[in-house]
Amino acid sequence: MPLTAALFVLLAGALLPALLGRMPLLTPARVAGGVAATALLLVLSLAPEVLQGGVHREWLAWIPGAGLDWSLRLDGFSLLFAVLVCGIGLLVTVYASYYLGEHEPKARFFGLLLLFMASMLGLVLAGNLLLLVLFWELTGLSSFLLIGFWRDQEQSRQGARLALLVTGSGGLVLLAGAIVLGRIVGSFEIDAVLAAGEAIRADTLYPLALCLILAGAFTKSAQFPFHFWLPHAMAAPTPVSAYLHSAAMVKAGIYLIGRLYPVMSGTDLWFWLVSGAGGITLVIGAFIALYRHDLKGLLAYSTISHLGLITLLFGLNRPLAAVAAVFHIVNHAVFKAALFMSAGIIEHETGTRDMRRLGGLARFMPRTAALAIIAAGAMAGVP
Repeated sequence: MPLTAALFVLLAGALLPALLGRMPLLTPARVAGGVAATALLLVLSLAPEVLQGGVHREWLAWIPGAGLDWSLRLDGFSLLFAVLVCGIGLLVTVYASYYLGEHEPKARFFGLLLLFMASMLGLVLAGNLLLLVLFWELTGLSSFLLIGFWRDQEQSRQGARLALLVTGSGGLVLLAGAIVLGRIVGSFEIDAVLAAGEAIRADTLYPLALCLILAGAFTKSAQFPFHFWLPHAMAAPTPVSAYLHSAAMVKAGIYLIGRLYPVMSGTDLWFWLVSGAGGITLVIGAFIALYRHDLKGLLAYSTISHLGLITLLFGLNRPLAAVAAVFHIVNHAVFKAALFMSAGIIEHETGTRDMRRLGGLARFMPRTAALAIIAAGAMAGVP
């Protein structure tokens, strides 16, 4: 059971940096990198089956009385997210090994990062709605601990509390939506949900289920009017920001919208709610970003804007728009991770993120400048 193994490797691996990190050759970063690479290889081992059109499933009875089973499924959409979660997570682990200072609690950091990775991977692999909600809340808890990693800083503590409050509340609303959707379908299994599109859209409970599920997705992916928590999460260490913005946490809501797109889209209500929220978020995020002087703050509002664009595309009820949304998920993950890590290098070397004080750096940091220009070009749509 490769998917189960990948998840348990990450969950068990969250303890290993603290247990093995004191050995001379097994630093916390190396242990975490090995664990992330193992999870990535386990997921990639199933890629040939999925790329040929198959769906890999793993199932064990867990709490059948509540409809909650250990059900994992890997299709093309979840494979895309699983590779992003593990692949970018591995790169962020390597980056963090150079970013963190000598006196930072590295074992705690890498343990929490692996827990975050496991939570996100479980969310995108979940084949049961209740299991998805369980991992959904685990991403909120692990991100809370990572955003507040520097516990001695008030800004970090405040950002962590705000993120947990907004996304945790959204998780409770999502749970209600999952229960309503499960009642419509008669099962919490995602396979059953995906096969019941017409019945879901025709049911009188469809508007309630849709509003509850979208509210949960919008809180996680910082869509208007829940976008305000994301810039405060910039108090986290830059490796956390890079991972949170590119492949984890904020992509969870986008994943949920894309996962349920085949069965819940196609109605006027879907169009107005999804494209409306996405369009407003797109404009607000881009407008506010123009007036940010803090490098990470600008990138945070840029993320809000791009997430709004992806949401808008999913809301248009057009197949090609959905294809464009999926493409931009990959595009955004790659360039935003690179830009946040570039911002971290700049802050690490100059001691500031204020762009008004950061002129002419290309002469002193040519490699960072080249990478940042390429990533910025991707964000701007340059071929």
